[in-house]
Amino acid sequence: MNAVRTSPDQWISDLELITMAAKAAGERALSFFRKNPDVQWKNEGRSPVSEADYAANDILKEKLLTARPNYGWLSEETDDDEARLGCDTVFVVDPIDGTRAFIAGKEVWCVSVAVVHLGRPVAGVLFAPALDELFQATLTGDALKNGMPVTVRTENETVLRIALAEETVRLLEHGYRAGVSRIAHVPSLAYRIAMIADGRIDGTIVKKNSHDWDLAAADLILERAGGALFGLDGQPLSYNRPNVRHTVLCAAAMPVLPALIAASQGLDGH
Repeated sequence: MNAVRTSPDQWISDLELITMAAKAAGERALSFFRKNPDVQWKNEGRSPVSEADYAANDILKEKLLTARPNYGWLSEETDDDEARLGCDTVFVVDPIDGTRAFIAGKEVWCVSVAVVHLGRPVAGVLFAPALDELFQATLTGDALKNGMPVTVRTENETVLRIALAEETVRLLEHGYRAGVSRIAHVPSLAYRIAMIADGRIDGTIVKKNSHDWDLAAADLILERAGGALFGLDGQPLSYNRPNVRHTVLCAAAMPVLPALIAASQGLDGH
């Protein structure tokens, strides 16, 4: 393994670095927003990628790896290099989370950047430039939104606001459904998890095949806000593995999470 310093001050310094880089990448992406950027299709035509994704990725890679050349690199828009598996600490990046929304001119998209150390995020940033929103967290201290602490919703509510697809509701445990109010689709997965962190919604279910870059930064932000992102086994996620895809996941405030996981067991395999 390629070892690095691991003091709390290192992660605070890394947070400053990834915040700077995410803002620069977000501003670059914003320069393409609602200006008909060139779009290509990848993953056998299932996933769009725009010239803004690539431009933002270039900025992130240059700024981050110049500053931390001994860190590994994992990005949605860079061919995977297994050299990252030999690194204790890795940048995990999605230059635009919510590319479909970006292309459609919708504002809910963000730049997602995390520092992952020994499989878990230790610093994370989500920057949504079209909304002028910045979420940040490290292993210590509060989750922040535009510099102010945020927490999950803690009121004892009889109806939970859960972000999930309509067809997913039918797969939930029958008795649980009556206490759920489904909110409208949120196109950026990372931003959807951030909405739990700042208390706008209570939870979400993540379909299988999400990736490290969709989740790592938002995972830490939610954790520091009083919530968690777990698999159906009730365990936290591990990042920077050979396989960067994940199974069905649940994210919520900690008091809400066990019941959501229990009600979601029927989603396994869907």
